Amino acid sequence: MSQVNPSIPAPALAFPPELLLRAQGVRLAIFDVDGVLTDGGLYFSGEGEALKRFNTLDGHGLKLLARAGITPAVISGRDSPALRNRLTALGVTHLRLGTEDKLPAAAALMAELSLDWSQTAAMGDDWPDLPVMQRVAFACAPPNAHAEALALAHHVTALRGGEGAAREFCDLLLVASGHYRALLQPYLAPKEGA
Repeated sequence: MSQVNPSIPAPALAFPPELLLRAQGVRLAIFDVDGVLTDGGLYFSGEGEALKRFNTLDGHGLKLLARAGITPAVISGRDSPALRNRLTALGVTHLRLGTEDKLPAAAALMAELSLDWSQTAAMGDDWPDLPVMQRVAFACAPPNAHAEALALAHHVTALRGGEGAAREFCDLLLVASGHYRALLQPYLAPKEGA
């Protein structure tokens, strides 16, 4: 990462110190799709193809994670061309799609990346996500998640799934890793007179 220019305004974003401490050291961020990267609604075309609505804020967050050295990964019970196209466009290559048993899928991803649960965070919203959320160092859920996912989450986002919740999770991980300000810097102009 480049040096932070002190003439650049400080980030507007802040998280409680206890959350940042819990999220430090995360190198892998696992995301569910339906209800996390989407609003959880399923839309079907006349031909029966599932259509999904993705939020661009979430997509940019996944790209920023990768730039900060945190690997974004997706484990989903569903698989579709729309989902694969979106993840390909975002450069997300660590995928386990069409699997309801997410625990072995997460373990396989960690083994592939030589990481363990203490270096992993996850964002989920329903029962299939619970085994992973229960084991990771940092678990997150959107406010529209099922009560059991909310109970396991270390952090519940302000925004709903598919409406920027995943970006909030990404931003928290970026702040905890110490990369947020340096990643933000190229988008901000220096203060006047600096």
